[in-house]
Amino acid sequence: MSGLGNKEIMANNIQYYMDMYQKTRQDMCDALGVKYTTFSDWVNAKAYPRIDKIELMANYFGISKADLVEERNTLTTRDERDIEKILDQTREQLLSQEGLMFDGKPASPEAVESIISAMQIGMEMAKKKNKEKYTPKKYKKG
Repeated sequence: MSGLGNKEIMANNIQYYMDMYQKTRQDMCDALGVKYTTFSDWVNAKAYPRIDKIELMANYFGISKADLVEERNTLTTRDERDIEKILDQTREQLLSQEGLMFDGKPASPEAVESIISAMQIGMEMAKKKNKEKYTPKKYKKG
């Protein structure tokens, strides 16, 4: 909670979710109804958005406002590698002949990537929550 109101944290979080959902600055401006220069100021940590715009962004990404304004717990390289390995295996299974079917037809690569993206978000969130919950106090920062 110490990072609340920090422009750099907000900028990093906005960029993180834009990258995750493959959104451009123009996509965001269109969705939020803001000028490109205003949004760029947020992403470049020159300005902090008003709460109504933070709420719009959170709703747009399907996350909580806290996910945008608070410093994220970061995953280790090992955590990211483990998640990526599982996602790669799942992607292969979904794209195989015996994989996911819609109305008797194999799922499109785009549908599979949407599923993989959602799984990645869920897996990252679960890893972070588990780290918070199960890390002994003596190893926690602060």
